[in-house]
Amino acid sequence: MPQLSTKLNLFTDSVIRKMTRIANQYNAINLSQGFPDFDPPSVITDRLKEVTKEGPHQYEITWGSQKFREALAKKQSKFMNLDINPNTDIVVTCGSTEAMMVAMMTVCNPGDKVIVFSPFYENYASDSILCNAEPIYVPLYPPAFKYNKEELINAFKQKPKTLILCNPSNPIGKVFSLEELEFIANLAEEYDTFVITDEVYEHIVMPPYKHIYFASLPNMYKRTLSCSSLSKTYSITGWRLGYIIAPANIIENARKVHDFLTVGAAAPLQEAIVAGLNLPDSYYEDLTKLYTGKRDLFLKGLDEAGLKYIKPQGAYYVLVDISDLKRKNETDLEFSEWMIKEIGVAPVPGSSFFKEDINYLIRFHFAKKDDTLKEAIKRLKTLVYKARIRKSTLL
Repeated sequence: MPQLSTKLNLFTDSVIRKMTRIANQYNAINLSQGFPDFDPPSVITDRLKEVTKEGPHQYEITWGSQKFREALAKKQSKFMNLDINPNTDIVVTCGSTEAMMVAMMTVCNPGDKVIVFSPFYENYASDSILCNAEPIYVPLYPPAFKYNKEELINAFKQKPKTLILCNPSNPIGKVFSLEELEFIANLAEEYDTFVITDEVYEHIVMPPYKHIYFASLPNMYKRTLSCSSLSKTYSITGWRLGYIIAPANIIENARKVHDFLTVGAAAPLQEAIVAGLNLPDSYYEDLTKLYTGKRDLFLKGLDEAGLKYIKPQGAYYVLVDISDLKRKNETDLEFSEWMIKEIGVAPVPGSSFFKEDINYLIRFHFAKKDDTLKEAIKRLKTLVYKARIRKSTLL
């Protein structure tokens, strides 16, 4: 038999989704894969009920229905402070996962280099490999997770085709400051580099921090592919509705890539979500309050459990330090699997997000009902005791 693609030896399947499978096996509370256990806004689900009867049920225009693109352009033009043309500047994708892959395939040739900040969402490295591109990893240093300017300059000196920017960041919950973004923008301009942004948590930013769209910076729209999805904003991760916003010359080519990858996103769901895109500004203000409250509830619980963590500024993830809890030479993956079985709460091992040899962090998410978070906290309050007993025995 012929050999399979050698690219597949360069990355594993998703560690996040693996943790979900193990959580399901042991009936643990799943704080690994980032999806809510509460319903989307009723205006969306009510509209979906109507759409199931009246349609559409057939293919939409491959790059997104007219109504969807118009509603999205109206919303994003306001929040991004840009004049987005729904007919030329948008391609609708099957989630932000496809949006990122389409963006990478649109700008990258084989052998091109791509700057990736570490830690990073696990898809970015595999996206680069699948495009035959070479990642250049630039570390973000805890606890503030700032980049070293000289290291970033040296990365740009290697003449990368693009830089991937996740803001607000998964897994660290970092919200990049204006000064940090402007420094990146100046380098992108100097070295004529594209910037691909992953901004799925754009509306989940805790005060006093503010999200700044990279494309809104002076002269940056022309070289930015803004990727996002509706999954997190409207609690519909299973709908798989994403998009890329970019200048017409870029989108014209991104649409070709998208067409041959997936043809198009689900037509009934595009129709139903228009009701969500037309929600008033108060919805996004309430969303901020909702997730700020959930963060504060969960962090208070971590304090009570005696766990050390890095306080997130945005998104809905928190990194917890397990260096004092795991056994000597034990990996964070092994510790996470033990946690799921014995504590009944599922994390993600932090090493899956870092290029560096980081083996002492795990990631939780707090996009859950308050009752779910309280039960998780109750279980986590036994973690320190059980982990120390475990370290002192051969059990």
